[in-house]
Amino acid sequence: MSVVINTNTAAEIAANNLANSTMQLQESMNKLSSGSKIVNPSNDAGGLAVSMKLTATVDRETALQNNIGDATSYLQTQDGALQVAGSILDRISQLETLYQDPTKNSSDLSNYDDEFTQLQSELTALQGGSFNGVSLFGSTGFNVAVTDDLSTTSGVTVMGQTLASTATGIGAITASGVTSLGSTALGGLATITTAIQNVATMRANNGAEQSRLNFASTLLTTNATNLQSAISRISDVDVAQETTNLAKWNVLVQAGTSMLTQANQSAQVALKLITG
Repeated sequence: MSVVINTNTAAEIAANNLANSTMQLQESMNKLSSGSKIVNPSNDAGGLAVSMKLTATVDRETALQNNIGDATSYLQTQDGALQVAGSILDRISQLETLYQDPTKNSSDLSNYDDEFTQLQSELTALQGGSFNGVSLFGSTGFNVAVTDDLSTTSGVTVMGQTLASTATGIGAITASGVTSLGSTALGGLATITTAIQNVATMRANNGAEQSRLNFASTLLTTNATNLQSAISRISDVDVAQETTNLAKWNVLVQAGTSMLTQANQSAQVALKLITG
């Protein structure tokens, strides 16, 4: 083997190996300190792209959960008003029954009418209820998206509940022409029981919509958990494996440093040959 001065091949090889080992050691420390195995895009360009898309999907599903929660609160508020409306109608049906008692005098009937008028006013007030500025009762409903693509086809439709309707609501009870339990405009107990049935139907629809929203929320929670698991497999570092790599590269850095020192000293052989 030739002995030369200008080029120390052994030292250059040792330096290259040391540089590579040092880079890998730093990479391993970065992964362990960050908890992620994709510290730089170059670590896994494809995996980084996939994890970003999955993360965006999880974030959208979290936002959808909030929307579903708001829609559920809306329906709960609506049902609370319907429950009160049902109780009022129940009381009106009792008043109507008492009103038909032939032993009641005109003063008694007037007292019943006074309570009936107050209950009418409360029913009218319920018809104008709102949730965050959105009317609780009206002919127009809305669609709640429950998938991350915001599809209206798969969304949950919250029906418009027209509480003031004469045919499907309580309008026959609160009509301006109805001023007394004995009024022919009221139509007697049959009209009241029809109104009770209408409110019961509205509550049933409300409950069905809440049920579907609850199941949609459960599905979103399950999907988010699965997506987060997929993201973890792509981007989270395996600490056990990476600590093994850290120990390996740490030893190689120390060995490379030692060998580079030895390689740099080998040039002294040429100096001894010259000086004799």
